[in-house]
Amino acid sequence: MAPSGLSVYWRLSNLYLWFFAALGVLMPYWALYLQDQGFAYLEIALLMATIQGTKIIAPNLWGWLGDRSGQRLRLIRMGSMLALLCFAFVLLRPGFWGLLLVMLSFSFFWNAVLPLFEVITLHNLGSDARRYGRVRLWGSIGFIGSVAGFGALLEWLPVSILPWLVLPLFMALFLASFGVRDEPRTRRQPHHGPVTAILKKPEVWSFFILNFMLQASHGPYYTFFSIHLEQIGYGKFSIGTLWALGVLAEVGLFLVMHKVLARFPMRTIMLCAAILTAFRWLVIAEFSAILWILLGAQLLHAASYAALHAASIHYIHAHFGEGHQGQGQALYSGLTYGAGGATGAALAGLMVEWESTVLAFQMGAGAMLIGVLAAWIWMRPNPEHAYAGSRAG
Repeated sequence: MAPSGLSVYWRLSNLYLWFFAALGVLMPYWALYLQDQGFAYLEIALLMATIQGTKIIAPNLWGWLGDRSGQRLRLIRMGSMLALLCFAFVLLRPGFWGLLLVMLSFSFFWNAVLPLFEVITLHNLGSDARRYGRVRLWGSIGFIGSVAGFGALLEWLPVSILPWLVLPLFMALFLASFGVRDEPRTRRQPHHGPVTAILKKPEVWSFFILNFMLQASHGPYYTFFSIHLEQIGYGKFSIGTLWALGVLAEVGLFLVMHKVLARFPMRTIMLCAAILTAFRWLVIAEFSAILWILLGAQLLHAASYAALHAASIHYIHAHFGEGHQGQGQALYSGLTYGAGGATGAALAGLMVEWESTVLAFQMGAGAMLIGVLAAWIWMRPNPEHAYAGSRAG
């Protein structure tokens, strides 16, 4: 029987809070730290791509181990501890190749945590899976707190201090894993057929194409958005506030996402959100100097992350069955956040090195439109809605 009650909600929420608090420092400010250390744009892009690139292998390996062993929580604790230890080597300030090795190692373990935890969360929520958005929003709150708080600190402190700010967040993530209860024991045999059979379905592989292109389109954003704004003349606190605004919009949508998922088919949600994402990148490319337009573009983060991520988590849950949940979430993380994010970051680096950040964001919009086309033609989800018995109004 799945545990229920307020304590379960807070235990689950706490781990999301610290995981995304660490992400809230790395995504907006790590590129600025690397720039401060004297790395070229292409080197920055490659170093940032490692955070996404390890998602190609790490979640699939750890997801497979979790499915086979049933010890997902133990793997989460081990992954968060090893991520902390590996990241500490950043303090030695190695050169490009040394830092590349450090980032590969810490992100290999860090990226194992989230897909395993998504499975534990859905199992613990059980029949109350509608509450997923309200649990997950605490990750967004952690991200906002880090972005805003550390943005203010970095107005007064040198960006070179950044590794010392990240380490306590990794420690908090490790400690939070001990407050989580393991998932209830359920049957683990597959009831949707082997993974290869699932992946052959057009509605599944087109789903992965959509999300691969989504994350590729985010490459310029996660790698060069802060640098793009700094070049225009925004200060670090303003940059942090703009990042936080995007995630605040994400929180707002997460609060009502269960109603959206119950009312509209998942395909409709994903297509609309993807089209808005392409529009967002075009706006950032052309109008970032106009603050009120940029504020509107940041509010669209509710579509480009919250709507697509929440719908995707439920989509994986519906298509991969009990026996393949870990592998399904790992494939989602690896093929989309991993391969897509790394590809987008590397291509963005080439675009910026060749011409400008504007061209990189234009590339992001084009990638997103390719994903929309694939989903429009081939993605026919079954079930259409995230919750059984729901009907579109």
